[in-house]
Amino acid sequence: MLPAEIYKAVRQLELASRRAVDEHLAGRYHSVFKGRGMDFQDVRAYQPGDDIRVIDWNVSARMNELHVKQFVEERELTVFLLVDASASQLFGTRNRRKRETAAQLAALIAFAAVKNGDRIGLITFTDEVESFIPPRKGRKHVLRIIRTVLEPDVEGRTTSLSSALEYLVRISKKQSLAFVVSDFLDADFDRPFKIAHKRHELIPLVIQDPMEAGLPDMGIVHFEDPETGDVVPVDTSSASVRQAYASHVEKLQDNRDELFQQLAIDSLFIDTAKDHIKPVIRYFRERARHI
Repeated sequence: MLPAEIYKAVRQLELASRRAVDEHLAGRYHSVFKGRGMDFQDVRAYQPGDDIRVIDWNVSARMNELHVKQFVEERELTVFLLVDASASQLFGTRNRRKRETAAQLAALIAFAAVKNGDRIGLITFTDEVESFIPPRKGRKHVLRIIRTVLEPDVEGRTTSLSSALEYLVRISKKQSLAFVVSDFLDADFDRPFKIAHKRHELIPLVIQDPMEAGLPDMGIVHFEDPETGDVVPVDTSSASVRQAYASHVEKLQDNRDELFQQLAIDSLFIDTAKDHIKPVIRYFRERARHI
């Protein structure tokens, strides 16, 4: 994109996302993603009915009277967006490319976070971490994140979820909320995913294009692998070719879904051919019911 086109795209995303947040998401975000712990505030005299587990025995001994600790919820969250910037994100057969869908999701989550007073940061990745924007607040900060997702300056082309997850664990020692935005067409990321999940709350946002589910019969078609640049002729009229492709995609999806189920992780699937806001609203609504 040209600079003027990027500015226009960012501005359009801002308007659409802030409207959706104000009308639908702000309250649900607040109710679903509360504090991630309790901070000690003060002590006070014990009162009948207080939990004996919060008695401060040192203070009680000094004051010769039982005192209990008081805590307040740690309200502010640190939120990360881990966004796939590999060449496969340039793919799109319907309304928009996967990268544009990722930018729409990033804008929606980022504006919901800052409206709630949370800090949000960004990690973009290919087969390595491409950029890191430390968590901060504010509109200008969110616009920087959106620009980076829309037009990433990347060196790599292939996908490595492992590199992003390992980087998150390395740079964020405090528990955070991490939205992983990718098509998840990757393998061998189970271990780093499990390690990151122990420290942070991971929420996978899985972007899917309808064409990726299966090849239609279009005769001989020359396909370019966006991650390698290789161009190969494929006879899509062959039932065995279509079956082999479907089996490969199904295996990746099954491994991914099995991992999510094993870790009891809620995932959200976004179809590039459909609206991206309604699934997010529905996801927040369902999570709020189980709190």
